Amino acid sequence: MAGDSGRIWELDNKLDDGTDAEAGRVRGMGHRKELKATTVLRLAFQSLGVVYGDLGTSPLYVFRSTFPQGIDDIEDVLGSLSLIIYTLTMIPLIKYVFFVMRANDNGEGGTFALYSLLCRHAKVNTIPNQHRKDKELTTYSQCEIEGKSVAARTKHWLEEKSYRQNALLILVLLGTCMVIGDGILTPAISDIVVVVALVILVGLFSMQKCGIDRVGWLFAPVVLIWFLSIGTIGIYNICKHNPKVLKAFSPYYILEFFRRGKKHKWVSLGGIMLSITGTEALFADLGHFSSLSVQIAFTVVVFPCLLLAYIGQAAYLTQHPYDVSEAFYRSIPDAVYWPIFAIATVAAIIGSQATISATFAIIKQSVALGCFPMVKVVHTSKQFAGQIYIPEINWILMILCLVITAGFKNTTQIGHAYGIAVVAVMLVTTILMSLIMLIVWRSNLLLVIIFTVTFLSIEMVYFMAVLFKVGQGGWAPLVIAGIFLVVMYVWHYGTVKRYEHEMQSKVPIAWILGLGPSLGLVRVPGIGLVYTDLARGVPPIFSHFVTHLPAIHSIVVFVCVKYLPVTTVTPEERFYVKRIGPKELNMFRCAVRYGYTDLHKREDDFENLLMNSLIHYVHQESLMDSFFDSSDDDGEDEKPLKPECSNLIESNVHPDSELGELSGPSITSDVSSDTMLEKKSPQLQCSVLSETSSVNNNNHYVSDLDYLISCKDAGIVHILGNTIVRARRDSNFVKRAAVNHIYAFLSRICRENSVILNVPHESLLNVGQVFYV
Repeated sequence: MAGDSGRIWELDNKLDDGTDAEAGRVRGMGHRKELKATTVLRLAFQSLGVVYGDLGTSPLYVFRSTFPQGIDDIEDVLGSLSLIIYTLTMIPLIKYVFFVMRANDNGEGGTFALYSLLCRHAKVNTIPNQHRKDKELTTYSQCEIEGKSVAARTKHWLEEKSYRQNALLILVLLGTCMVIGDGILTPAISDIVVVVALVILVGLFSMQKCGIDRVGWLFAPVVLIWFLSIGTIGIYNICKHNPKVLKAFSPYYILEFFRRGKKHKWVSLGGIMLSITGTEALFADLGHFSSLSVQIAFTVVVFPCLLLAYIGQAAYLTQHPYDVSEAFYRSIPDAVYWPIFAIATVAAIIGSQATISATFAIIKQSVALGCFPMVKVVHTSKQFAGQIYIPEINWILMILCLVITAGFKNTTQIGHAYGIAVVAVMLVTTILMSLIMLIVWRSNLLLVIIFTVTFLSIEMVYFMAVLFKVGQGGWAPLVIAGIFLVVMYVWHYGTVKRYEHEMQSKVPIAWILGLGPSLGLVRVPGIGLVYTDLARGVPPIFSHFVTHLPAIHSIVVFVCVKYLPVTTVTPEERFYVKRIGPKELNMFRCAVRYGYTDLHKREDDFENLLMNSLIHYVHQESLMDSFFDSSDDDGEDEKPLKPECSNLIESNVHPDSELGELSGPSITSDVSSDTMLEKKSPQLQCSVLSETSSVNNNNHYVSDLDYLISCKDAGIVHILGNTIVRARRDSNFVKRAAVNHIYAFLSRICRENSVILNVPHESLLNVGQVFYV
């Protein structure tokens, strides 16, 4: 019996080698075009209105938050200024601009972008949807790691224990949740009357549907004027009040600041840390623009203007220490007070745009990687794929932001909460960057140690300082992050369990073949598209369907829609089609691959693209058959290619056929487990095919296509599983609450796959299942 079972599985592997034998690379292609210099400068200008509004408005409240009880010693002003100077230099400039932004994932930034890089170079992804051929995708950049190197040992250490992979995932989710918390707190921290602030916030969130491109053009001029204004006022204050404050560039004053310090000096670091709020947006918003444009905007405009603003305020405070609660506004020259006040008010309002757009980006990434329920993602720019808008998240952020603003009624308390969210994200980024430097970049170990120790030391100091503010409002981001963490982890847990259930309940193709060409069922006209997460075998949804309804369509296609840890999959590599078993069975498998930034656009017509891919495959298959030596056919589905067909790479429907007008994405097709065909153009490009062989094969080809078209005309039915997950009765209380209530609730309110894929409602068939975990 064991021997028979082994032979069945061996046969199954031959007949259904799964979608791991995926499309080869489209050589020399890149998914991102080189941007022109004018485009880079335009994006740099727009990034001011989206990325840097939050960081740019920090001078409004930093000194006030640093000295909430007033200034006891004028020397403390120099110490705090020195801390601000070196904090701005070390964290935003050196860490993010010089290091972190180099770790972008094909132009995408954020916590999940770092995680996707690690998932491609190490088996740390807890959702097992990776296959050996995924690395051959154009966007799947990966390098081999030497067996005894530090990178290899680190990679092995991460892959060795599952709890380490789960810990890494929780760390990533925590960083993501803190960014979301940041997006909620940022709009609330302004010096505007509460009622007015609430009205303005509603207007701000209502504008998000216009798209980041338009918002950037609208906000960028205001933010640019703001930066130039605070820089100019800074120069004015330095020259008028105390040019000697420039000596704060010496780190000596930092040492003196702490040497004189008491506990309140240590706690004051929480206020100084607010000078770098919005820094994470430098990286998280990267996909909306470009790395170079964001770097140019920071180094040319943002960084020098911020330094001048803080130095100018310090110069003013050395002469007017009692004005610390209103340091910024009191330091404005009388002649320009009201214009600057108006600009500051508008800048404070739009400063939250950075974290709002960053939240959209990371939510989209987390949805694609199975860590957040499906939501509607709107592509707001035809030119830049990373510019998106998520309605559900936008309104949730608005409601929570209004609650925070109305509840606290005090910007100092909101500032305390804000600090914890900011520094927590930075700590997560540093840890992930250390792993990337080891595994992905394979940097010198000494450099990795220097980077990790330096920035972890700085950020841990700030983190310990802001922990003193937990009781004064700092609890808010912890609660917000905790709620989102529970949502994301429970959803991820349910996703993994659902996949494991399909794997354990799948039926081998070898067993299906034993039923004969009719599968022991009534074959009704039409095409059935059976959606599954599996890359091999028959999903339980299919067996469940035919058990209760003993009829199936004339052509069956198992459609596996999966997301890979890459930014995008080129259209030429998106669809992969192969036949399962002999032709008489009329069963196919189609893998549809997406990256975590790819969008399902309504105009794409997913059904039509998939059917065109199937038609292209049938044509390629028939062309290959003309080169098979029928005398060597042993009855199996594996046939060797004749030597003259070794160069057969690209082909399509013959232009003279009735299907010549069909167009669609290129696909990769597989006639056997060792034969791979790739089509990259709608033109017939196989130069080795002779006219004679095409004519000889024409009857068979037309017959296959006629049958396919007739089935298509008879109707296409999308068969999706409506799976209900339940916890076993012997499960503990936490598991029952998570699965039976939280996951069930999220499943009911999230968007269904049929909506995401734009499946016609009249063609949809849901098959209900219940399984216990």
